[in-house]
Amino acid sequence: MPPITSDPTLLILAAVLAYLLGSIPFGIVITRAMGLGDLRQIGSGNIGATNVLRTGNKRAALATLVFDAAKGGVAVLIAGWLVGPDAAQIAGLSAFLGHLFPVWLKFKGGKGVATFLGILIALNWMVGLAACVTWLVAAVVSRTSSIAALVAAASASAWLVVFNDGLILLLVVILTILIYVRHSANLKRIKAGTEPKIGQKKPESAG
Repeated sequence: MPPITSDPTLLILAAVLAYLLGSIPFGIVITRAMGLGDLRQIGSGNIGATNVLRTGNKRAALATLVFDAAKGGVAVLIAGWLVGPDAAQIAGLSAFLGHLFPVWLKFKGGKGVATFLGILIALNWMVGLAACVTWLVAAVVSRTSSIAALVAAASASAWLVVFNDGLILLLVVILTILIYVRHSANLKRIKAGTEPKIGQKKPESAG
């Protein structure tokens, strides 16, 4: 974590605005705009890209993935540009919490994987890219979105060591813990061997 040197008022403002940006439920917005129904009544009811894929519309799922990642990345980049590196990390955490606990949906949000990757890319594009590749490899091997998400999240701290970036380690560890907490039900199903595969129309996976 970089030293906290920016004006506290600016840090608070960055946190609030990043939270509001992160809380935009793009999965719901996109599925409604494309006439696919209420995402909360489909599949697992989760607002992430994996559940959007259960509508059968790959374009909607891809758009949700991109926008969910972008809102984390944009929050980090703007806060870092306007205030400083301390605000960038605070904005990243706030945007992530906004996705997990959006005020617009009574604090019932997604699991944060795409937003996590977007934040990583904005903070250190090499680490973010490595985590994305890790997700892709794990998804191909396991054919399970939640396993890919958990492996990618866990790998991020290791990639920070590889690329010698300790300044964002604390933030990454906190976000990884939150991802694992949000995937607690998935972890139980993985252990039981009942976790659905990617594209399978069964209740909840990562997103």
